This record gives sequence, structure tokens and C-alpha cells, in this order.
Amino acid sequence: MDYPHHTVAELTGSLPMGGAVARTPVHAFRQLPPALQLQARPALRQQRRDIDLGGLLAFEIDNVLTPDEADALVAWSEQLGYRSEAPGISTPPGMRMNKTVHWVADQTLLGPIYQRLAALLPAEIDGVPLHPELSHRINMYRYDADDVFNRHLDGDWPGYGLSADRQRMDTWDGLRSRLTMLLYLNDAGDGVNGGATRLYGRDGKVVDVQPRKGAALFFRHGFSTDSVSHAGTRVGAGRPKYVARINVMYHESALRPPQRRPAEPAD
Repeated sequence: MDYPHHTVAELTGSLPMGGAVARTPVHAFRQLPPALQLQARPALRQQRRDIDLGGLLAFEIDNVLTPDEADALVAWSEQLGYRSEAPGISTPPGMRMNKTVHWVADQTLLGPIYQRLAALLPAEIDGVPLHPELSHRINMYRYDADDVFNRHLDGDWPGYGLSADRQRMDTWDGLRSRLTMLLYLNDAGDGVNGGATRLYGRDGKVVDVQPRKGAALFFRHGFSTDSVSHAGTRVGAGRPKYVARINVMYHESALRPPQRRPAEPAD
């Protein structure tokens, strides 16, 4: 069954080998499909494992999603439609060699995910507290055979959500992301060949994190000496690899409350 979706923002999109596409869409469902309306699952036990990168912040959390929930995210993202251009992201030619779709969900999906994670996330970073919501903008990537994402740093972002009428993407002022969450939606058991996330730490440390369906990898991002550079290694022949980037939000200031406003209009 198809669920209607529409465009809630249009941004300039960058292409893998350079160049830009105007008015690249960011999507939203008019109503989330039932399979994406997650429930609390107390029996789904999460466990955090810290990764030694010479003092840089990175960790994994198991059992963020069930296999059925991960499969549903893959299936519905394919309905939204993957494309070569990435809206609102600028990367040098040859860095991001994959396909992407960006969309905005809501608390029906992301609220239960946050509740599964909350006790295992850093309560504060750089002296500012964790915000009790994940950004609602989801950047999904599909890696077909030979696709890679070469070494890079993830930028920090404001939070994003849907307006009350679900017609536009709103920006959350007073918040800034400080952690990337990479949510793995399939793995070798589904036929994925390769596609590790390679993390580069201090003192030459390099750690490869293998995709594990339903698990998530977290690391510090932004353009600072505390951020973790990383790469998505080459995917071989077989099933495409699917991963979702979701931003973990922190307050910009301990004193300034967040506010929401319409996102900037298209270029």
C-alpha cells in the first residue's frame, strides 16, 4: 500500500562528482505508515560499547530497532525515492559516492527511538545539556555495489521538524547537533558485502565498525579537533547497504530556550 508524501522543503543539492541541482526535495509523509509508528519495546535491551579512538567520543548501541522496524524504514525510504543529489549538503567531487533521500519524520517514529537511547547518551557535551528529542530530519543513504563515502567530517546542524500542518520543514533555533547517529538498517545477514564505517582517531588509531542491523554508531561531529573523521568503505556485489543519519541535539546555551521557525525557502 502506498502512503502519500509531499515536498516540505526544496534545497540546492550536490552531486557525487560535482555540480548542483536546484530545488532538490526534502520529503514528508502526509501520515506516517503504520509500520513507522513505533511502539515502546521494554524487552528490546540496549547496550552501549565505547570505541577507543585515543580520547575522541564514539560508541555503539545495540538493539535500537527490531529487524522488522529496520526493514520498514528501508522499504518506505525506497517509496520516497533515492537520487544522486543530496539536498542542503555540499561535498567535494568524488567524496560522497552513493544515493540519498532526505525526509522529515515526527515523534511517532523518533520519540520511541529516543526513549530507547536516552539513558545511554551523554547528558551534556561542552557544558550544554542534551535535548530530549532527536532531530526529525532523516538523511538516508543507499550504497549500491562499488559505492563509497570517502573520508570526511560531518557538519553540525540545527534541529529540524515538521510544521503543525505537516506542510513545511521547520528549523529549531537554540539547538545544535553534536553527535551523529548512524542507524544500520541491514547487514551481512541480508546479503550486504563490505560497507564498514571506518573511524579515524588520535595517534593513528583506525577502527572499522561493521554494519549490524538495528544497531547504531554514534560519534562527535562538527569541525573541531574533537570531531571524528570517518569513511563509508566500499560495498561489494550483493544487497545494497542502507543507513540513516539522524542528529543528536544539544542546547546551544544552558540559558537560551529553543524556538522553532520555518526553514529557509528554496534558493
